[in-house]
Amino acid sequence: MTDTVEDEMEMATVRHRPEALELLEAQSKFTKKELQILYRGFKNECPSGVVNEETFKEIYSQFFPQGDSTTYAHFLFNAFDTDHNGSVSFEDFVMGLSILLRGTVQEKLNWAFNLYDINKDGYITKEEMLDIMKAIYDMMGKCTYPVLKEDTPRQHVETFFQKMDKNKDGVVTIDEFIESCQKDENIMRSMQLFENVI
Repeated sequence: MTDTVEDEMEMATVRHRPEALELLEAQSKFTKKELQILYRGFKNECPSGVVNEETFKEIYSQFFPQGDSTTYAHFLFNAFDTDHNGSVSFEDFVMGLSILLRGTVQEKLNWAFNLYDINKDGYITKEEMLDIMKAIYDMMGKCTYPVLKEDTPRQHVETFFQKMDKNKDGVVTIDEFIESCQKDENIMRSMQLFENVI
């Protein structure tokens, strides 16, 4: 009896999938074939079809065995979880990935701003930037940056923040962020660092 129920469930998901994939193909920058491959990988890791933060951290830590990626994965999870319901669906995942891999510079910078804006209030503070930087350094691990001093992330943030906070009001708006990133090679390169990290 259970077999037939499971078969029916399987049929239902198979029936539903093409619709969702076609919609996603229209909304994202992936082809149908790419979406099918992504979907297979996603279902493999997350049979339920959604990822909670713990699973996300586990999957992510496999990519960075040399460091501690938990904090960065936490921030990343929140950036992927666009409706802030505590889980990342395949749709959330694809839309984020689509921007990171195929988006315009503007789209990528919007996404990065959202990642750095930890409390999602529309501003990046120096503390938020420092939290993300520290998380990236932790994740890259000691073997990647063997000579790193403890205060290196802070120095980085000081430099970036001064460049970005044009009106010196202690916060960086999305316009300041995008303008600074597009004007400054170093900042852009650091954003690339973040891109390789994904």
